Amino acid sequence: MSTTSLQRPEAIPELQIVRAMAILGVLSVHSTSYATLKMVNSGYYFLYNFFNIFMKFGTPTFIFLSSFVLFYNYYTRPLDAKLIGSFYKRRALYIIIPYLVFSIIYFTLLHYNYYPNRPLDETLSSFWDKVLTGNAYTHLYFVFISIQFYLLLPLFLWLLKKFPALVKWAIPAGFAIQWAFVLINKYALTTPIPNKGSYSLSYFSYYLMGAAIGIYFPKIKHWIIMNKQNATTSRVIVWVALWCLWLGAGLWHVSIWYDNRLGLAKHHSLLYEFLWNMHTFFSALVLLQLGFLLYRKAAPWLVSMLSRLGALSFGIYLVHPFILFYYREYPLVTGNSLLLHSWYAGGYVAALVGSWIIVSLARFLPFSWVLFGNLPKPGKRPKTPSAPQKDFTA
Repeated sequence: MSTTSLQRPEAIPELQIVRAMAILGVLSVHSTSYATLKMVNSGYYFLYNFFNIFMKFGTPTFIFLSSFVLFYNYYTRPLDAKLIGSFYKRRALYIIIPYLVFSIIYFTLLHYNYYPNRPLDETLSSFWDKVLTGNAYTHLYFVFISIQFYLLLPLFLWLLKKFPALVKWAIPAGFAIQWAFVLINKYALTTPIPNKGSYSLSYFSYYLMGAAIGIYFPKIKHWIIMNKQNATTSRVIVWVALWCLWLGAGLWHVSIWYDNRLGLAKHHSLLYEFLWNMHTFFSALVLLQLGFLLYRKAAPWLVSMLSRLGALSFGIYLVHPFILFYYREYPLVTGNSLLLHSWYAGGYVAALVGSWIIVSLARFLPFSWVLFGNLPKPGKRPKTPSAPQKDFTA
């Protein structure tokens, strides 16, 4: 292998902004979930439904980003025991341990609030069942599927390095694998797999899109980064088409859920699946473009703030439902609609600001990695272009 191919690829600081937008999407979905049940009769229900559905790009974007960064960093490096050993050691420390710790925290929270009299043997059995399926709390499925993708990484690295021509087929293959799983689960299995969203097969289109773009990024970045220098006629057509497809799929996705929740219309379950896939798939690409655009054009304070948010996004993802849980323990009882809307908005603010503060302060603790993985050190400057790029969780 040539010396050039062994050089570390340039860091892509714009990805921290993409992570920031993804975590804002996650917080929007989770903070409006309660309102989509309780505010059905509100004249502003369309807004709650919009922020709950249109912002569902968070988890798929994180999967795409993680895959993008891993293949961007590892594809040109020799796939040997040292590389694989180092990779899994870091994931065990910074992913699996925080996952187990937060599984215990959330399982205990639910146990003492809803199942305090459950027998010990039943409690332990339930705990291990939920840990091994990513269901200790509603958001932990994402860490669970990330672990599945980490287990698959050496196989896909070997395959795509051994047969480079397969890289151009990665995105079609991702859709084929994902939709084969969806259709087999729906039509071929006598008993469909429960919680299919807890399994990596449900997200292969994002994973293999990340792999393909990560591998080809040095060659195709001019098709992604929107500026005057890159704005050829063909690229502008592609950019406009992408944004139109994104908006069209996203708004259609929002509308069918609005109809469903208000009992106005019922649609085939595969339409919901298809629109979610198209909406979030195009969202990942649009957010990638926005990340580059904001990094270049936004005010420095905004870039700095979003970059910090992106750097802390894994910890914020883990801890924010804890804040929402206790926030909702004290619902606002009032006939004033303005105050009620403000209370729901306050849940979003509390989840964002509260979790941001908690994770930021945790960086000063000697064993913060046990809870939140590999956090940036206090006062650490942004990466220089020669520094290696980290994936979302490590």
